[in-house]
Amino acid sequence: MGRARIIPANRGAIFLPYQARWVQDNSRLKLMEKGRQIGLSWSTAYATVSRTALAAARHDQWVSSRDDIQARLFLEDCKLWAGNLELAARDLGEQAVDPDGKTSAYVLRFANGRRIHSMSSNPDAQAGKRGGRVLDEFALHPDPRKLWSIAYPGITWGGSMEVISTHRGSHNFFNSLVKEYRDGGNPKKISLHRVTLEDALNDGFLWKLQQSLPEDDERQEMDEAAYFDWVKSGAADEESFLQEYMCQPADDDAAFLEYDLIAACEYAADADWRKIEGGELFAGIDIGRKHDLTVIWVLERLGDVLYTRHVEALKNMSKAEQEKVLWPWIERCVRTDIDATGLGIGWSDDAQKKFGPYKVEAVTFTAKVKEALAYPVRGHMEDRRLRIPYSPPIRADLRSVTKQVTSAGNIRFTAERTPDGHADHFWALGLAIEAAGGAAGGQWRPLFGQIGQAQESPIDKDWIPA
Repeated sequence: MGRARIIPANRGAIFLPYQARWVQDNSRLKLMEKGRQIGLSWSTAYATVSRTALAAARHDQWVSSRDDIQARLFLEDCKLWAGNLELAARDLGEQAVDPDGKTSAYVLRFANGRRIHSMSSNPDAQAGKRGGRVLDEFALHPDPRKLWSIAYPGITWGGSMEVISTHRGSHNFFNSLVKEYRDGGNPKKISLHRVTLEDALNDGFLWKLQQSLPEDDERQEMDEAAYFDWVKSGAADEESFLQEYMCQPADDDAAFLEYDLIAACEYAADADWRKIEGGELFAGIDIGRKHDLTVIWVLERLGDVLYTRHVEALKNMSKAEQEKVLWPWIERCVRTDIDATGLGIGWSDDAQKKFGPYKVEAVTFTAKVKEALAYPVRGHMEDRRLRIPYSPPIRADLRSVTKQVTSAGNIRFTAERTPDGHADHFWALGLAIEAAGGAAGGQWRPLFGQIGQAQESPIDKDWIPA
């Protein structure tokens, strides 16, 4: 079954070599930088069960995952291993782990009385807990540095701390730990492991994967090179592939928005973020040209926070078809800012005629206007006054924008044009934030020219595809 060329020397082994090295490493501090979906969390669950179930085990294990879904999945892996190893273990379900009951964990208790507590990312939940630590998808936590600071003292009286993650930008604390190991003399005495997708394939990962896939799965016909290309082609962009699968952190110095900024504003993966709660709605619409998308981004204002409630990208649709999608949202929103550059002139004219110039602001993209739109996006993220979907394509789009300073000292914002657009989500979000800001305090204020007088600028020389 399957056309993998690299077959593990021991076909009957439970773990591939890179997984076995990780499981067998008993260092006090372990760090794994890894490619995505290569079985490291699964093998970590085995190691966690093995040491917790020992009759002589002295410590509980405290597992921190990015969100509630990952916390439950990790405990499911632990339950699976407990069953496979014929260990007596009882699933205690979700239980409070602090006195006020605000933090909970999924708990698995073994016959020796020791437990595995699997919880989501709240760093404060680690405070005061003694025992081993597993910090899964560490770089994806809202504040990895704080998580480390609170979790580390918990192993003072014994136990180990394991950190497993893909990268999330060069400025992330996870990458700081890796750089400290490689370039700073490793003062923390970390045992560092690194497994890229290529490393996993060289250890027999594809063969192992093909053993568990249905016979009609397209990956059965792939060898390692074809599978590598298949995974790469499905990534949002080159930067995402290198970071998610090849352990190369994205350069935060080049991008306008750092990964940590974006991640801190993302909803949990399982959040019902589309539910509107009765606040005022505001929309931004970036109009697609021949090669770009038309994107609408809708925000709900609750207090001083803007919550994303709808994001939709339209492609290869006629103007009439797109209006059927866009017009109902404009009707629902207090105000909409719409791109009125080039092709967008006709759109904004029609929208203002239908809904009125006080409900729709036409925004002409110039270098100065783009700067005025871009910085509030960053500012709202820095102030934690924005919530956005947890979506790799959207994250890649937001990351695609770079700020450059010309030889004349002018600022321009650039983005690489890809099959998925040209930072269309970024500009739609910027327009939506401006729409909300322009209606602050119930008084409408146009930032970009007089009402209904958006003028087309010449070819925008400050917007150059990279």
